[in-house]
Amino acid sequence: MGEKRMAKYTPMIQQYLEIKARYADAFLFFRLGDFYELFFEDAIKASRELEITLTGRDGGVAEKIPMCGVPHHSADTYISRLIE
Repeated sequence: MGEKRMAKYTPMIQQYLEIKARYADAFLFFRLGDFYELFFEDAIKASRELEITLTGRDGGVAEKIPMCGVPHHSADTYISRLIE
């Protein structure tokens, strides 16, 4: 992703995208408070596979960024379901 496009996002989303670029073929569970959140295509795929709610989050651009999340204390259960 280009620097100009990246600069449009909030610092948190920029950090997410930088990490995601290094691990493009994996789901990125990003810890925010008491939840692990997934964004963009990861959120769309994970919400479908895990049957959890897909929502949106402001990220510094006009459209909402697709997002879903799971409580940190049950993340292992959800991750196991994705691996199966």
